[in-house]
Amino acid sequence: MNFQFASPWLLSLAIIVPLLAARYFFQKRSTSPATLTYTKTSLMRGLPGSWRIRFRPLGFILRLLIITLVIFALARPQIVQGREIISGEGVEIALALDISGSMASLDFEPDNRLEASKAVISDFIAERPYDKVGLVVFATEAFSQSPLTLDHNMIDRSLEQVGLATDLGLEDGTAIGLGIANAANMLANSDAQSKVVILLTDGVNNAGQIDPLSAAEAAKALDIKVYTIGAARPGEVPVPTDDGRIVYQESSLDEETLQQVADITGGQYFRAEDTAGLREIYNEINAMEKSQVEIQVFNQYTELAVLFLLPALIIFIFELVSRKTLFRTIP
Repeated sequence: MNFQFASPWLLSLAIIVPLLAARYFFQKRSTSPATLTYTKTSLMRGLPGSWRIRFRPLGFILRLLIITLVIFALARPQIVQGREIISGEGVEIALALDISGSMASLDFEPDNRLEASKAVISDFIAERPYDKVGLVVFATEAFSQSPLTLDHNMIDRSLEQVGLATDLGLEDGTAIGLGIANAANMLANSDAQSKVVILLTDGVNNAGQIDPLSAAEAAKALDIKVYTIGAARPGEVPVPTDDGRIVYQESSLDEETLQQVADITGGQYFRAEDTAGLREIYNEINAMEKSQVEIQVFNQYTELAVLFLLPALIIFIFELVSRKTLFRTIP
């Protein structure tokens, strides 16, 4: 529901009101009041002022108010109620995010790999309003952080709560196979024509009882496409330690396995070396996986001009009657 003016340009006529007020003020100051000649001015002292004199400007003020209300009415204020009819279906997406300790590496601005990934993923979700999205996180184990849902606010809240495995008291490690398997399981009972897993990791599979290629074969059997993203700058990267120091460690990323997972499932492998590159990757996936949705919007307009015209009419009648009676002037 929105409030708007159908002809907002007519509101510019409101400039008339302060111009008329200024004209009235200067005209009153420049006009000499009517006078009577008395032999003794002392006879006038102490006479009470007439309320009719004090309230005479009220008529002019009411006329300005009438003009203002009429201008607002001419601009056609209205309430717009929109209704969307959505046909077709979106893509169902399970996001698998690595939370192992190496995601604390400081080679992605403005903080670390994990925080950069969370920010980019949040923007990606916002671009998919008609898709069901779920979230899986993994270290040595994989966990469903949020089920498939159209409530993207809930996904964002879940994403905000995601932290490094070491900060959450979990055993450190990288179970890529479990991450793929858990995400694929989330989509297993889906009837959507397009089912996608987007897995982001910065390391090598070194934990879990399911290897990545076996998980990829299972995803393929469920007609699930897996996009894999390696988020790591090559070479030595800065890594914070528990005692607050920064040390440099060699970045290890199993690109060969990630490429094979993508090939098996009909997906694609991407390498991101900074936050800007990561954002480009998600934008590319967003463009490739288009939702087959048709949206029809119907708007209902409720005109509110009468709410301005009716008071204007009442004030006009009151001002007209008072001018002919209470504030009547003698020629």
